[in-house]
Amino acid sequence: MNPRLFSFIAGDTGPWTTSKSTVVTGEGLPIAPKLEILNGAAPSIPGSARWILQGVTSNERYVTRTEKDELVAIQPALGRPEAECAALIPIRKNAKWWGLTPEERRKIFEEQSHHTATGLRYLPAVARRLHHCRDLGEAQPFDFLTWFEFARTDLPAFERLLKELRATEEWQFVDREVEIHFTRNTSA
Repeated sequence: MNPRLFSFIAGDTGPWTTSKSTVVTGEGLPIAPKLEILNGAAPSIPGSARWILQGVTSNERYVTRTEKDELVAIQPALGRPEAECAALIPIRKNAKWWGLTPEERRKIFEEQSHHTATGLRYLPAVARRLHHCRDLGEAQPFDFLTWFEFARTDLPAFERLLKELRATEEWQFVDREVEIHFTRNTSA
């Protein structure tokens, strides 16, 4: 088992209830009432599954040591009791992005778009974990899956975070993005 692999299974069971699904750009995903997140591969695909997305956690890319240390210092753990809301945002970037060198991507990601600095302003209210899908092969439907958790009272901050990020140069390279919101099912 790969402990860095996570499976997001949308279907009829799971502790997260879908509250909203929005296609930001490109093709959407079928809507399912619930979401289950497994650490590892799904042992079998449930018959009720509408879709399964997989990604692996990895080292932070495009950040400096100082930025990484800042993130680690204030990034809260997932699963906090007060974080009853969540969002899964699958993203795919276009071939032009992947044709750039890592240095060119870093320049756009951080020096021009200030991705890390923007995210830091919303910590610890909005916790997140990034999953890389491309590391599983280029046939994946998305390049990244970002899982966010936050308290209901922090929803406006989460929405401001997304608005700021989507206004950057980096987002000109996004050709598929879906934003799916969830609430924690306390009876699950």
